[in-house]
Amino acid sequence: MIDISIGESVRIIRELQEMSQNQLAKITGIPQATISAIENNRINLGVERAKMLAKALKVHPAVLVFPGWNIEKEAYAA
Repeated sequence: MIDISIGESVRIIRELQEMSQNQLAKITGIPQATISAIENNRINLGVERAKMLAKALKVHPAVLVFPGWNIEKEAYAA
């Protein structure tokens, strides 16, 4: 399993969508400096920011909050 931080998860998802920090800041209302600090693990993401970023990045907040979460097949099988 690859270890990935919450900040790295935010950055990777943002970059995969070819979005700059400034663009993400405009969409979310979160200052670009705060987005940079989150991506560099200098400040905690927090629940409200996770929701705002997830909505802008079109992912579930859990994708940002629990990067690298390994879900066993049996855990979600019906």
